[in-house]
Amino acid sequence: MSTMTRRAGLAAFGLGTVAAGIAAWTWKTSSHADGRDPLRPRTDPVDSARPRMDPRERLQRYHLPNVALVTHDGKPVRFYEDLVKDRKVVINFMYTTCADGTCPITTANLVQVQKLLGDRVGRDVFFYSITLSPDQDTPVVLARYARAYDVGPGWTFLTGTSDDIERLRKALGFAYADPVEDANKANHVGMVRYGTEPLMIWGTAQGMANPKHLLTIFLWEFDRPLPGKALRAPVA
Repeated sequence: MSTMTRRAGLAAFGLGTVAAGIAAWTWKTSSHADGRDPLRPRTDPVDSARPRMDPRERLQRYHLPNVALVTHDGKPVRFYEDLVKDRKVVINFMYTTCADGTCPITTANLVQVQKLLGDRVGRDVFFYSITLSPDQDTPVVLARYARAYDVGPGWTFLTGTSDDIERLRKALGFAYADPVEDANKANHVGMVRYGTEPLMIWGTAQGMANPKHLLTIFLWEFDRPLPGKALRAPVA
């Protein structure tokens, strides 16, 4: 997934560029230690005896880290194993004290999308909103925020440690290339990641776009059949 561009540029487009497959992420958002793009062929010698990762494993390792999180109901979960694996998902970052309109508008738009999707949310599509202010946004605060927006079942708000949230934010590509700009939370943009994890197909949309447009682009992906298997049921 590519890094985020400036707020004005994204808002002007309304919808972000859709990126498909593992090529949707670039080296700029990879969290691997050596700084090399994991999606490009190596030109340096490699140990032929070392087992090669399959594309899905590679994507998970670098961009869907299995960090520990806590739901707005106070339940401990792992991001990849419990929330994303074998599922169709919509993911965004927010914080409850966001005052510039980005988070409120994006949340309100996704509420409308959730209503348009009906009982699919929580059955074969799952919404996840991850706080950018884990120190302030406790499960209790996030639960109150969800109630204020009349969020329905199948949409989980998440918090965790600052380090784990940062790792997840950067791995998912919600970051600026300029570290100074990236460190300013007020620069946060209302982008949304959506994808079907087992097919390794992911896209990006502008959360402040018209909810009906968001629904259309989500369904382009979510109506794609999964070969040979059913989606995993919600975690009890």
